[in-house]
Amino acid sequence: MKFTAPTIPDLSGKVILVIGGTAGIGKESVFAFAKHNPKCLYFTGRNTSQGAQIVAEIKSTVPVVFLECDFTSLASVEKAAKLVISQSDRLDILMCNAGVMNVLPALTEDGYEVHFGINHIAHALLIKLLLPTLLRTAEAPDSDIRVVSLTSQGFAMHPGGGILFDDLRTSQGSGLIKSLRYGQSKLANILYASELARRYPQITSVSIHPGVVRTDLLHTQSIVVRCLAFLTHPFSMMTPAEGAYNQLWGATADKTKIVNGEYYEPVGVPGSHMRKSRDLKLAKQLWEWTEKELDEHRV
Repeated sequence: MKFTAPTIPDLSGKVILVIGGTAGIGKESVFAFAKHNPKCLYFTGRNTSQGAQIVAEIKSTVPVVFLECDFTSLASVEKAAKLVISQSDRLDILMCNAGVMNVLPALTEDGYEVHFGINHIAHALLIKLLLPTLLRTAEAPDSDIRVVSLTSQGFAMHPGGGILFDDLRTSQGSGLIKSLRYGQSKLANILYASELARRYPQITSVSIHPGVVRTDLLHTQSIVVRCLAFLTHPFSMMTPAEGAYNQLWGATADKTKIVNGEYYEPVGVPGSHMRKSRDLKLAKQLWEWTEKELDEHRV
């Protein structure tokens, strides 16, 4: 299958933050944005040497800042968010791209199931802390504020209850296999993006499935998972550059062509939902649960 790259407009005056921008589709997004004249381009990652290399390649073109950030630690996330806030009075595009997939049972530094802690909680904290800046930017004339959250068709593997709130501060290793824990976190990405859109309609918030992409995230999976990916997508396996198309579309496409709060598959196609991914009650519960968990973290 041939995927068409989105047409990215001039980004002059815009401040952009890409989470997880040192490798894979996050890195491809950073380089794509850099070609379109943003006012400033921030990106995060754990690999400082890779971050420095990317800065060196881009800095002669546009102002670019690497923020070292470990999404297993909410303190690290908070530090990165506050650095952006201290340096910029606006934020136009926030791309929530970091994530893990099918890892062994574990907890984050703050005691959350590792998929949920990294894929949802850490991104939710970043959104919470940057929300005042996003809303302030939205008040400016001709503003077009985007929050793009990376999810996956794997959300369909979520547990029967959707999100098992009572067990999120355990590794869930005794009750859920890896794919169910991953699916739970990816369902959370869809629900949280849709609830953000309902609560703050002045921000265009979408969740994005990038497709099946040949990145380190796929290469580190078991031989069974990798074979299944190749067998089920023999003609639609994407390169990292192609894998970034959908999130770049969500970040820059004409706003009139986007349904706020929607879930999209490549490229710009409304995604296939399941009952839980359209559950407004569950989305509200997730938002309120997350707010309570993150209450101590403030700007």
